[in-house]
Amino acid sequence: MIRIICGGKKNTGWCSVACAEYEKRLRKPYEILWQFMEEEKMERFLEKWPFTRREYVICCDERGENISSDEFSKRLEQAFSGSRDVIVLIGGAYGFAPEVREKADFVWGFSKLVFPHMIARLIACEQIYRASQIATGGPYHHE
Repeated sequence: MIRIICGGKKNTGWCSVACAEYEKRLRKPYEILWQFMEEEKMERFLEKWPFTRREYVICCDERGENISSDEFSKRLEQAFSGSRDVIVLIGGAYGFAPEVREKADFVWGFSKLVFPHMIARLIACEQIYRASQIATGGPYHHE
């Protein structure tokens, strides 16, 4: 299971519909569990979070590393094979505190572009589905 923790409001309207299209195709261990928090509450939550080695924490941030879909799939597979829980953090409008980025296992930048929350959530969801297809040799991803 992949837990996506998001700052801001729940997925609504078009974002909820679009994410659901990918989610309905996902199988273990790629299933997504969404958790939404107000941005200030999320900041306080992350300040206290222990960031244990039991979890593979991916922090989505525009300052992060741009990687290929194949590399993302490999990172998820390594986390799953190490029996680590995968946590994806999608922050608020100003991203994450430096301490959070430093504690994360991977800081993932989708692009040099900046995206609104809903689009970032959709990109993460689509890339998780794509990663599952790459890992299983499914037809969705083309080289």
